[in-house]
Amino acid sequence: MTAPLLPTASTPTTPVFCTAIFGLILLQASIGVAAEPSGAELDRIGRRIWQSECGGTVEGLTSWNAGENFASLGIGHFIWYPKGVQGPFEESFPKLITWLKAEGVNLPPWLAEGRKCPWLDRKSFDASHHGTQQKELRTLLSGTIRAQVRFIIRRLEEAVPKYRAAAGKQAQRVEQNISQLRQTAAGNFALIDYVNFKGEGLNPKERYQGEGWGLLQVLIEMDSDGKATPAERFASAAQRVLARRVRNSPPERGEKRWLEGWKSRCAGYAG
Repeated sequence: MTAPLLPTASTPTTPVFCTAIFGLILLQASIGVAAEPSGAELDRIGRRIWQSECGGTVEGLTSWNAGENFASLGIGHFIWYPKGVQGPFEESFPKLITWLKAEGVNLPPWLAEGRKCPWLDRKSFDASHHGTQQKELRTLLSGTIRAQVRFIIRRLEEAVPKYRAAAGKQAQRVEQNISQLRQTAAGNFALIDYVNFKGEGLNPKERYQGEGWGLLQVLIEMDSDGKATPAERFASAAQRVLARRVRNSPPERGEKRWLEGWKSRCAGYAG
């Protein structure tokens, strides 16, 4: 396990990534071969995702949002459902644990057993915030930032080849938008971050009134405004897709309270 990577005041809000490295990662991903970004690049991505999801704090690595029926863990706020609880959103934390095992990370025995989330609801989770298990979780998650970023990148790599079939008549449009986004650092980051932020867009359960809000839906939504950069077009499309999600969402979820924050995050993709 590496030492915790704490965000600093000098961390840029706009990533200064190596475009060539990320273009190679995503280009090779489309043919099933993954390139390994440098440690510095993983650090930069990790800082920005950590800041967006957890406010860049170690305490924020173990969270349970009001109105949710699952814990949100790690820099990507990976979802973990308690036993007996099901939801429309993909449960990503157990997959992260499997990933960390494969990377040789030493896990606390209670976590390595592959159990469901041990806290049944937000009240019990918050009451245990300073307990042994959550302290062990924060230590684990703050010390595996690079591994978590690699996990997110792999999620994107696995999704891209599936988009041709899933997009149907829009397949050419989707592939063209991906290709254009790959050409810039801002575009590459948008792809990586959004697939973690709102999913691949492939899960039929992640729909409100039949409409999804994942990366695939944003790629389809992107317009062809020649005056805007691909990253700018992606940022605008993501904001429209998420506004549509909120309009379609069940009123009892109260998703409108999150919309401005979501839009602000997406605006940052423009570079």
